[in-house]
Amino acid sequence: MGTGEFCVVCGATDRELVAGMCAPCAADRTVLVFARRQGTVTVCPHCGAREMRGHWERAGASRLLTAEDLAPFLEFHPEVGLRRTRWEEVAATANQRELVGRFHVVFRGVPRDVEVPLTVRVVSRSCPDCSRKSGRYYTAIIQLRGVADDRGEKAPALRARLDRIWAELVREARPDWRKAVSWREELPEGWDCYFTETLPARSIAKLAKQRYGVAIKESASLFGRKNGQEVYRVTFCLRFPRPEVPPNPAADGSD
Repeated sequence: MGTGEFCVVCGATDRELVAGMCAPCAADRTVLVFARRQGTVTVCPHCGAREMRGHWERAGASRLLTAEDLAPFLEFHPEVGLRRTRWEEVAATANQRELVGRFHVVFRGVPRDVEVPLTVRVVSRSCPDCSRKSGRYYTAIIQLRGVADDRGEKAPALRARLDRIWAELVREARPDWRKAVSWREELPEGWDCYFTETLPARSIAKLAKQRYGVAIKESASLFGRKNGQEVYRVTFCLRFPRPEVPPNPAADGSD
């Protein structure tokens, strides 16, 4: 590196040189951003999760491609600093997207705008969680019930009350607990909530005990064998008594 010499491209003598070139000329002759010829993104059509490096993540993401999906297909020159990124879809088929990425970068203090074309193949494949849910697979059930000897509460009112309780529990539950909820079934005596994993079901049952003081009755039934070990389905029965109604002073004629 030196000063006082001239740039071999433009002849400038008042700029710092690297390998005989000033920064603007080097920027014009260097590949600043490079994209693979084609990339592949595998998306779950049900929850939007992406398969990445052998596992699934980003459940709940948009089914549309985003900058987060496209970033792994890009390479930047080591001396490039990225300032802004914008992608535009220029053509699309059922399983392929043609895009142009526009990048505002800085190279050796020189700003440059770079356009990079990218072709992405989109593969639609159900993630394991959604596959289990669509197949009605489950390992645990939470049963929401009223108390066994309460015959004064009508079935519709009971189900409505238990539905509100369930909504409150789900709001307080951790995201990974909610993710394990597969489906619910409405019954005359309450609700059955099915889970694809047992630990989240047990955790929500414990949360119900903490919030409402209900007892947990746990039982298990043999479902089958996996990898030489017995597999059980676990049921957690939660009985929620009706909240006590405070006495109405006007009912006994008191002022």
